[in-house]
Amino acid sequence: MIVAIVILLIIFVGMIIYRNMAISTNNQISVQEIEQIQTYITKIYMWREVTNEALPTFENINEASDMWTWEVVKKNLEDYELSYEQIQEKAKELFGPDFTKEFPREGTENFTYDAETDKYYATGMGLDQEEDCFLLNQINKTDTGYEVEIVEYLEDYSQENIENTENTSMQNFQIIIRNLNDEEIGKVEENQESSSQDIVKNNLDKFTKKIVTLKKEGDNIYVQKVSNEV
Repeated sequence: MIVAIVILLIIFVGMIIYRNMAISTNNQISVQEIEQIQTYITKIYMWREVTNEALPTFENINEASDMWTWEVVKKNLEDYELSYEQIQEKAKELFGPDFTKEFPREGTENFTYDAETDKYYATGMGLDQEEDCFLLNQINKTDTGYEVEIVEYLEDYSQENIENTENTSMQNFQIIIRNLNDEEIGKVEENQESSSQDIVKNNLDKFTKKIVTLKKEGDNIYVQKVSNEV
């Protein structure tokens, strides 16, 4: 009985992961590896209106834009009142031992410094109604980690339709799927969880793709490089 439950659990987890991805691999990659890659890229995937690109290109993590780098750190904080050392530690945790960039002592636009307390305070930000999203499309194992092709797209929540029935009025949200040029590729109902991913999978040639190079060290993975698909 226990064995059967474990098998069913593994199948269920696998279905959840693959429902949200369109992955082809050249090597044997486990569900756990895919889940780890998805979780990590989600941590470093930002918002265009904040960092210009949700995931900018760079040859080396230390060459990534300062705005993106420190906003990634801010996104993954548990507290919003921190010391300089805590910010640096979080950066190392996210980007790995090869990360050498130092947080600016004066703070940043969204990370203000208070000289009286010698603390940094993460400030809030306003986001638009377009959610920056990505789809894992292909994963290749390398000698040092993985090369991951992602497909970038937007989910636009700005449109709302009202459905009138005999007894009540119901709000029914439509999600518009756009590419990074803000071109509309399709529409789905909000309660259809996998439909946006299906639209992306069926129109891969209409979306921007990037290659994310990840380095594996022990049980952890870290981004090394991001490039546009050739």
